[in-house]
Amino acid sequence: MKYYIISGEASGDLHGSNLIKQLRLLDTNANIHCWGGDLMQAAGATLVKHYKELAFMGFAEVVMNLSTILNNIKFCKNDIEAFNPDVLVLIDYPGFNLRIAKWAKQKRYKVVYYIAPQVWAWKENRVKKMRLHIDKMLCILPFEKDYFKTKWNWDVEYVGHPLVEVIEESEKAIRNRQRDSNIIALLPGSRKQEITVKLPVMLEVSKSFPDYQFVVAKAPGQDDEFYTPFLSPYSNVSSVRNNTYNLLLKSKAAIVTSGTATLETALFGIPEVVCYKGNNISYQIARRLVKVKYISLVNLIMDKPVVTELIQHEMNVENIIKELHALLFTEERKQQLIKDYTDLKNILSQGGNASAKAAKSIYEFVTSSTKAE
Repeated sequence: MKYYIISGEASGDLHGSNLIKQLRLLDTNANIHCWGGDLMQAAGATLVKHYKELAFMGFAEVVMNLSTILNNIKFCKNDIEAFNPDVLVLIDYPGFNLRIAKWAKQKRYKVVYYIAPQVWAWKENRVKKMRLHIDKMLCILPFEKDYFKTKWNWDVEYVGHPLVEVIEESEKAIRNRQRDSNIIALLPGSRKQEITVKLPVMLEVSKSFPDYQFVVAKAPGQDDEFYTPFLSPYSNVSSVRNNTYNLLLKSKAAIVTSGTATLETALFGIPEVVCYKGNNISYQIARRLVKVKYISLVNLIMDKPVVTELIQHEMNVENIIKELHALLFTEERKQQLIKDYTDLKNILSQGGNASAKAAKSIYEFVTSSTKAE
């Protein structure tokens, strides 16, 4: 069968690659075209467009790049029609993918959405149209199944969180798991806009911890030259590329930008402080629209402040130093984190192997639909 898969950022590329591997186990003749990255391509898909051409964050940034976004949407529609897939699989990336879903449904393509848009946080009004345009919704957060059923009478499928299996495999593959080093991991995000704002603040913290080595995890979509001006002034700062998990396994603590990385860090059991700072206009708009109590997935899933969040003006050198000191040297704080992280992993493991379950659901949906026709 023919599958057309669309993801628009690094995390989508990771989860998309594991989905593709599982689909190919179920369907040995699978012909897969994708929007994604190197991982999805390596898994056996034909890469149509790389996510680094698509990554625009925040309201102001989207407006400034609107013509590029609209051209991408037009190109995507034309490419889907040329390929004529049996199913369209959309991974997260709602600003783009929900537009494609509406168009695809009108064109009578089968539409599966894997990793639901976070409508429980904001833009709840999207759900009414999502139900019309999406044939099957696959969720990865445990509270989403009840949310969609209770509030919207929409039966969706919870498949578990794909990061659990990813991190378990990484821990098996990486033998040196000793955290007796003096490494502090810095995960400043994947997009140029967010790195430019957050990384300088994170790096300044290194001056107050001269006995520690601060290591920046470079985003796969950004060149080495982009990071050089940020890193060069600091004597105890280095960097890694395509080796973030190995870095986390060796780290004593981490300073992490909001997003999927907060959950990855927690599942590795690393004490972390979560930071967010963005374009002020975008932030002021988001602050009025977003309805959730927390910005990190760790706290959202646990429904309590497991990890400290420093947002916008609170993300400053002084506050990060204070929290990092507590993570490194306060035993009570460390023990509480270990307990909360264990509970978090148990919650997310209840769904089983997410990628395998998602692939099976997609494959069975398409084959049963094809037979019915």
